[in-house]
Amino acid sequence: MKKIRLLAGAALSAVLLAGCGSGSGDSDGANGTGSTGLTVLAAASLTDVFTEAADLFAQEHEGVTVEFSFAGSQELAAQIRQGVPADAVVTADTATMESVAEETGEPAVIARNELVIVTPPGNPGGVEDLTDLAQGGLRLVLAAPEVPVGRYGEEILDRAGVSVTPVSQEPNVRAVLSKVRLGEADAGLVYATDAASAGEDVLTFPIPAEQNVIAAYPAAVLNTSEHPDEAAAFVAWLGTEPARDLLTAAGFVTP
Repeated sequence: MKKIRLLAGAALSAVLLAGCGSGSGDSDGANGTGSTGLTVLAAASLTDVFTEAADLFAQEHEGVTVEFSFAGSQELAAQIRQGVPADAVVTADTATMESVAEETGEPAVIARNELVIVTPPGNPGGVEDLTDLAQGGLRLVLAAPEVPVGRYGEEILDRAGVSVTPVSQEPNVRAVLSKVRLGEADAGLVYATDAASAGEDVLTFPIPAEQNVIAAYPAAVLNTSEHPDEAAAFVAWLGTEPARDLLTAAGFVTP
């Protein structure tokens, strides 16, 4: 009966992730191999690097696969409170993780990040620093203040004494980056790693260290995980050298 419950739980997770349009690998028993499928809720800014991490983790842990549901950290917290089936969570800030502390084990910071300014390749707004974001007519896009990167952006602008009026506030950092890449915005504030992932599709301008904010990414096992040992192994693996190498190559700073 226990095995049947595990298979049913993992099948439900697979259906959920299919609806979200994200994830990789096979869920528990879905391909008849009897492998254990983990579901990890992860911050949108981890999309590229975690896709690679899933493959590497599976190579090192035979019989265990990982699927991800990527979203803004505030949405991940809402999913946890709603009881969405999952095994672990990685947020882009400690505040969000603390808000679901009763639902998780002890978190561990696995990476850090910082913000940059991005513009389309032609830089139509002539943006070079934070003060330029206040110019009239500039189509500035930020993440919503409920999202970690949105809060970080507000803090940075406050430190710089810059008052802005964004044309939109997006649900996650990837949405901000997409607006800039498509030329629908003249500038945006995103994580350095997201800017790097866009390559030549955007121009990147650094933010001085005294005005910037360092984002911490904690990871934790969910108390409702049906695979707590495997989930704990994944969270621990994120602190190992192979995982740190992936994160560093993507532009993150590791502990």
